[in-house]
Amino acid sequence: MSRPDQPASLTAALTAIVGKSGLRVGDELDAVDPGMHPQNLAAGLMVRPANTAEVARVLILCSEAGVSVVPQGGRTGLSGAASTQPGELILSLDRMNHIENVDTAARTATVEAGVTLARLEEALAPHGLAAGIDLGARGTATIGGMVATNAGGIDAFRYGTMRHRVLGLEAVLAGGDVLTELSRIRKDNAGLPLRQLFIGSEGTLGVITRVVLSLVPAGGPRHTVLALLPDLDAATTLMREVEAQPQISLAAAELMSGNHIALTARSLGIGQLAGMPAAAFGLLIAVCGAAGEAMAAAVEATLARAAEAGRLVDCVLPKNAAEERDLWRVREDWAVDRMYPGGVWYDVSVPINRLAHYLADLNLRLAHHDAGLRVYIVGHLADGNIHLTINAAVPITERYAEIAPIVYAGLKELGGSFSAEHGIGLEKRDSLEHWAGKASLRLMRSVKAVFDPNGIMNPGKVISR
Repeated sequence: MSRPDQPASLTAALTAIVGKSGLRVGDELDAVDPGMHPQNLAAGLMVRPANTAEVARVLILCSEAGVSVVPQGGRTGLSGAASTQPGELILSLDRMNHIENVDTAARTATVEAGVTLARLEEALAPHGLAAGIDLGARGTATIGGMVATNAGGIDAFRYGTMRHRVLGLEAVLAGGDVLTELSRIRKDNAGLPLRQLFIGSEGTLGVITRVVLSLVPAGGPRHTVLALLPDLDAATTLMREVEAQPQISLAAAELMSGNHIALTARSLGIGQLAGMPAAAFGLLIAVCGAAGEAMAAAVEATLARAAEAGRLVDCVLPKNAAEERDLWRVREDWAVDRMYPGGVWYDVSVPINRLAHYLADLNLRLAHHDAGLRVYIVGHLADGNIHLTINAAVPITERYAEIAPIVYAGLKELGGSFSAEHGIGLEKRDSLEHWAGKASLRLMRSVKAVFDPNGIMNPGKVISR
């Protein structure tokens, strides 16, 4: 079976490489979750190699036939890097899902690209180790996809983004050559680190097939509280005061706007947040490192001092693990988009000491542009990464490019970035054209031409042709 826009000879050749179970065509993709972008499965043809050798054979075939290839992991990306169109081929890494090695002495893990973050964490837990990265899509996001998008997440302020977690990787280039840089050491100055080019490349240079990750000691039990705060300066001060406590370690400092908390809590029916007072922001604080009672006492003492100083509106202290999970559900749920579908998302980074200034100016600019726009905020306060969801009474998806310059205004001057952890994909490509400058874009296109001379790897993503 083949699609009208793909010759039968191509599907036959792909089947010869991966077998019938390794190919999905047309209606066979109906059972596959499209993920976060409606066009992720639009190509209608998916190949599912079982190993690196099969990936190489598929890419040789596609290079010779001039068929564009879109690598996909868990399809959790938010910038359209995994979106496809008829005539392209989806290359899914879902069958390459083996954890090959966990070296507890060296604190490394070697995994195939299709391993999900949650599955890796489950395998590491008995050894008292962790990947040093966490995000809401942990159950679906794959290690290969996270490397390709240079994922960040909750732990980035402590352990860095995926770029800092990767020791080595293996990737297949467009012509079928295999680049093997599976280093398991932290000091490696043997020439140019080519693997670094693949981290954040979003599938435009080749297909990441295996990864060596640096691991960290698991943090142990955590204690979580939600602080409701009158302004962003109060949130930042509270975070720094918690960090200063000697007997505990700050594990997370997740910022939420008050309207996000109120709407999401209502949507999820979370009773412990019912009737809470209005607040500009909420800060979800998680700490680890001491016995449970000591952790709770240290955090509660810090909250009490903030209240005495007039920097705390209220706080929520969960009484059990279920209530603690509910607080995290408020942070990670998408209730805003269910209530107001058709919104637009932005992902920016701002130096922490300039964040309050940036958000105040942004709200003024948006109100001046269109008073009907609603702004909801979640983010990672400890590294200045803010996710903005902008909605209105009616869908505004088509207004992304119109609103983007308002969101990005002043970021460069503040030392920030218009793309923090979600990558460029299709969504931010035009913005990159304005942001990066001619010299940077010229070099990016030169690198692309070296690794993918025929332009078959995820064409049109990140940079225009």
